[in-house]
Amino acid sequence: MMISVEKTKNPKQKPHSDQLVFGKVFSDHMFICDYSPEKGWHDARIIPYQNLQIDPSVMTIHYGQSIFEGLKAYRTDEGQVNLFRPIENIRRLNESCKRLCIPPIDEELGLEAIRKLVDIDRDWVPEEDGTSLYIRPFIFATEPHLGVRPSKNYSFVIITGPVGAYYKEGINPVRIYVEPNYVRAVKGGLGEAKASANYAASLKAQVEANEKGYTQVLWLDGVEKKYIEEVGTMNVFFVIGDEVFTPELNGSILPGITRKSCIELLKSWGLNIKERRISIQEVYEAHEKGQLKEVFGTGTAAVISPVGELNWNDNVITINDGKTGPISQRLYDTLTGIQYGKLPDEFGWVETL
Repeated sequence: MMISVEKTKNPKQKPHSDQLVFGKVFSDHMFICDYSPEKGWHDARIIPYQNLQIDPSVMTIHYGQSIFEGLKAYRTDEGQVNLFRPIENIRRLNESCKRLCIPPIDEELGLEAIRKLVDIDRDWVPEEDGTSLYIRPFIFATEPHLGVRPSKNYSFVIITGPVGAYYKEGINPVRIYVEPNYVRAVKGGLGEAKASANYAASLKAQVEANEKGYTQVLWLDGVEKKYIEEVGTMNVFFVIGDEVFTPELNGSILPGITRKSCIELLKSWGLNIKERRISIQEVYEAHEKGQLKEVFGTGTAAVISPVGELNWNDNVITINDGKTGPISQRLYDTLTGIQYGKLPDEFGWVETL
């Protein structure tokens, strides 16, 4: 499918890199492609960034049929632009499509849309260490209809924007609140899809955690409220003794691409990495025995985010004296080194534009 291009006649003022915050500023252009039963996905186009025009009755507003992805483009010292594992985002987007009854997109169309949009706005990719161009593909229902069923029409949109660190702490450890009351997802629900509804379900707990002075929420399973699932915006890992654990994918945990990359790196380093159920009680017992060495989250936005404190039912523990541990630091250095072209890409993860 050809992608038409209409370039802006009114370029925006780019912010200085030291003024970048996450998700506040957007680049000059956007990608849109529409779907109808008669035409399938059609009219792929890159146009100046602008408001979307929708009918008040579009089904996404009323029934939440909306999914999204998140990936980044990185500026190398040589001035090139790198994408990190973009095919994984397109494949996960299509898995989310299946769960929410949205027609899948062609993988090559999705990749070409990302490549072309980033290339057109490549001047928006910031240069300073720790900055990047965040890329947000999303699909939402556009049929004007009130009635609970899958929409017949959709829009696939990609927007981008320059960003700094997701958490103000950066690579410094964050404080995490273990949520005792609310439920984000259960097996058979939407937890393994990157659906907008998952994040709506997490907001109340997030607000309450922030009011208590915590950066994020650690979710437990929605049935027994016993087994660890994920942090609000990250998958989570635990270093206990000489082993690294992360909750196994069980149908309610998002299969993170940074998670997958970390597992592959840890295995390549010869470390003992296990994917299995792990309870919050087990983590606290490991801490009591002096065996809990590190806790860290993984995700596109933050890359690696060490956890310095956990609060479970007002039982507060400090991990690694509130400092970044050696495995967290090595993973962060390696991933960002590959992403920014400072380290060799032995896995074939990077695509250079």
